[in-house]
Amino acid sequence: MTRWGMVIDLRKCIGCETCKHVCDYANLVPPGANWRRVVSYSMDKGLDLQQYLSMGCMHCSDPPCLEVCPTGATYRRPDGIIDINQELCIGCGACILACPYKARSINYEDKISWKENIGQGTDGRKNSDRIGVCTKCDFCLSRLEAGLKKGLKPGSDPEATPCCVRYCIGEALYFGDLDDTASEVSKLIRENRTSCLNEELQTHPCVFYIF
Repeated sequence: MTRWGMVIDLRKCIGCETCKHVCDYANLVPPGANWRRVVSYSMDKGLDLQQYLSMGCMHCSDPPCLEVCPTGATYRRPDGIIDINQELCIGCGACILACPYKARSINYEDKISWKENIGQGTDGRKNSDRIGVCTKCDFCLSRLEAGLKKGLKPGSDPEATPCCVRYCIGEALYFGDLDDTASEVSKLIRENRTSCLNEELQTHPCVFYIF
């Protein structure tokens, strides 16, 4: 069984925010929404040393956002990706409150009209389709599926790989099948000390960090 996931090597992240900007452009993410963001933090309060943390939806195996969705719009696919059926989403915001990673946003018309000239996002949806519903990172799902139909390997073939991973300047982001022991993400997890954010919440994210 395929289980898509990501490994982020914080030793390589330079805080350039290319992952965020590429995601914003490719997915028509409106201002104020956080499909992907980069936050800075200090490893040692005694040193003026900044580290950077690239964050998005963690595609949890036990996602709290799913449990609170009143319409079933949020669902977990067999491949582990947490997606939103925007035809069912009523924009209530319950999932936004439930997500401990602040990875979800509701789009409003006054925040989205400025990108009308760009056209469609990677999922083929127009801006007007997204007004009043919740959106978030979906690992560039339509891009991934289109690549698979061509026989490409996500994580290895750029055309089938999430935009943030493909264009990371520091090559800090990796994507692949966590259940494939031969995949690069599985090897990185085996060979390095990794952890997930907020492990105490037991949401079991599919995004791992190398510190």
